[in-house]
Amino acid sequence: MTVSNIKKSLKNSLIKEGEMDYGLYEYELEELLDELKLSLAEDKDEFIFAVTENSNYVAMVLVEKSGKIYINESARDRLKELWRGAYLSNMKKLIPMFARQLNDGSIPINGVKNIGK
Repeated sequence: MTVSNIKKSLKNSLIKEGEMDYGLYEYELEELLDELKLSLAEDKDEFIFAVTENSNYVAMVLVEKSGKIYINESARDRLKELWRGAYLSNMKKLIPMFARQLNDGSIPINGVKNIGK
């Protein structure tokens, strides 16, 4: 896969609301849950999320400070709620970075703090 192909897959799932793959979540993201929870607590983030892509399939996980876990479409929908009007602009900025990281063999993990808390 090229960075361009990965970006296209990510845009389809994260911006155009395409389907995500549960099997890919299980294969690449589920094993990261303990690490995500630890990072969330250590960094005092409000939530943390990770995205992956493989052969045009995309998966996503989001973990909130409360411990609630969202997978794939529900993670995307929850991130939209958390970012309200900023979701689209944030994704347009993040997707190129996500694609480069994935192309380099890394899974993008993003902890988010709420400003003013």
